[in-house]
Amino acid sequence: MWGQRPLLTRAAELPRDYSDLLSPAMVDEIIAERGVRTPFVRMAREGTLVDRACFTRSAGFGAQIADQLDPDGVLTQYAAGATLVLQGLHRFWPPIIDFVRGMTSDIGHPVQTNAYITPPANRGFDPHYDVHDVFVLQVSGTKRWRVHEPVHHYPLADQPWTDHREAIAERAKDEPVIDTVLEPGDCLYLPRGWVHSAEAQGDTSIHLTVGVAPLTGHDVATAMIEALSSEEELRASLPFGLAPADAASAEPHAREVLDVLARLIAEKQEQLSALAGDALAEKYLDLTRPAAIRPLATLDAVASLDADTQLRLREGLHARVDCTDSDADADSVAANPGTVVLRLPTKLVTFPAVCASALRAVLEGAPVSAGSLPGLDADDGLVVLRRLLREGVVVAL
Repeated sequence: MWGQRPLLTRAAELPRDYSDLLSPAMVDEIIAERGVRTPFVRMAREGTLVDRACFTRSAGFGAQIADQLDPDGVLTQYAAGATLVLQGLHRFWPPIIDFVRGMTSDIGHPVQTNAYITPPANRGFDPHYDVHDVFVLQVSGTKRWRVHEPVHHYPLADQPWTDHREAIAERAKDEPVIDTVLEPGDCLYLPRGWVHSAEAQGDTSIHLTVGVAPLTGHDVATAMIEALSSEEELRASLPFGLAPADAASAEPHAREVLDVLARLIAEKQEQLSALAGDALAEKYLDLTRPAAIRPLATLDAVASLDADTQLRLREGLHARVDCTDSDADADSVAANPGTVVLRLPTKLVTFPAVCASALRAVLEGAPVSAGSLPGLDADDGLVVLRRLLREGVVVAL
């Protein structure tokens, strides 16, 4: 079903509801008390975005930022039928931060969450498709969803629905694949590209859209092409006088390039596969974030650390230990022979080679203490764990 067809799952078939993630009272708290700014908020009515000047303003003395959410403006626009969209909740609302982190771990693709708050008998957006997969979680109220077959299968991030506006309008006239009312606790999965629209029923509707940005075969192919930029045959200029506006004259040269690509891919398959894997990892790390650390509590933990203090790897942090320095900074390696490198998404941290076993134990994810690190005595273990705390690698239990 993943990536293939929509799936409707009723609350009775699921192990939990979503009332702990967001509620009407929580929405009011976010609007009135959290100082939310654009682009974390937008409003729309009947397919048209509302000018943000209608619902944002300066918060006055001490908070003179022009684009903070204005509760009075939200009230006016919402009462007139506009949908409120709270975007990027996984970056600032604690229950959803934890929820999205767990989903990212389970799904293995980047995940984010928005909330849509729609007045009774209103809709915010016209029929459209998304360029990412979506899990719709109905939190409060009811909303009618109509889902239609794609007009453009598996759209990429740079292939928005507005490129197919007329085809979507026509498709929306067809018999829907799904026409249903979501009630609290229901979940609707929509693969990217499936056309959909939704309308609140007799009361305020709140739903979460959990968006998944899948890594694709196109990402792999793009990484391979980028890796082949080192090949002189592909960097060479095409013939003088090519006139590419004439497709017929360009076609033979395109075929020659394809032949070169096929040969290079066959010859360098193992190398290109490794490079593509590295590129996928880099994209994933760029789109995801580890669990946030608390700087003040971290420094307190450094100061109070003893041989029995239990620490664990920071959740969602991707790291590896290299005993070779082939990719590390050459000057650093020359100045520090016999070292081991801890590779983090944003930096390299160097330790004496004797710490390799201890670092690997930390990265396994089980709780550790200075007195339990393999290959080190308690005093050396304290030095290593203090460093890892300061670098944001481990956190106190």
